[in-house]
Amino acid sequence: MTRDTNTLGEYLRARRELVTPDNVGLPQLGIRRVPGLRREEVAMLAGISADYYLRLEQGRDRNPSVQVLESLARVLQLDDAGTAYLLGLGSDRPRRTRRRPRKETVPSGIRKLVDSLTLPAFLEGRYFDVLAANPLATALSPRLVTGHNRLRDVFLDPAERSLYPDWEEATADLVAGFRQSVGTDTDDPRFIELVGELSLASDRFRQLWARHDVHAREGASVTLDHPQAGELTLNREKLAVSGSAGLLLVVYHADRNTENDEKLTLLSSYQAVPRTPAPTDRASAAPD
Repeated sequence: MTRDTNTLGEYLRARRELVTPDNVGLPQLGIRRVPGLRREEVAMLAGISADYYLRLEQGRDRNPSVQVLESLARVLQLDDAGTAYLLGLGSDRPRRTRRRPRKETVPSGIRKLVDSLTLPAFLEGRYFDVLAANPLATALSPRLVTGHNRLRDVFLDPAERSLYPDWEEATADLVAGFRQSVGTDTDDPRFIELVGELSLASDRFRQLWARHDVHAREGASVTLDHPQAGELTLNREKLAVSGSAGLLLVVYHADRNTENDEKLTLLSSYQAVPRTPAPTDRASAAPD
């Protein structure tokens, strides 16, 4: 994050606008012209001066103490992931020059593991790129193949969007996890390119990005509207790859002895059926 940006102030303002007076026990007095809390209300509840809080939002003070940031996190009702993100934004870092994109490398052992698993699995990079995937993952979604990006697909590909019955919730979780994954490293060219592209192409992404939601990248239950299997509810685990910062092994599995388990087994069986190869030009040209 360069010193020219004001990510700390943007985050404070976005989160302030999402907290209502009722949330923090303040009475509703008069007509409110702004969504959420006023700056002076945040300052009062955090135990700091209104002028100091204004300087933080405007980017005129970029290095508040940990105690101030923790007080603001409490007022803004941030969870652990949001608090950690806020503390990272407030840390004192020297100006850095723009770096080249950091290449993400898949450890050979992890690639072999993904291929050997009998459950849908893929490797997700820091910027939500698909770095490796097995055939069962591709059976869940044809977009789960090496080289695709989960953000681009979910926001911009109609076929991928149709997989999610609750697309609104799915995209909100996805963007919040992406912000947590990137953290304060917003001068990375890969980040700039991806956020810029999605902001121009998707109103939904632009709206969610402005909220500054932050969620940990962790496992959850996910429901898919699969074109062959129908509605399918699976457990999606996200496991950190040791020694590879930002890389997660994503594995889908169903609760045992359920309809979802049967559907996943059928998908696995279908994937295992060998396909009859198409005739080659030589075979088609062979004499009778």
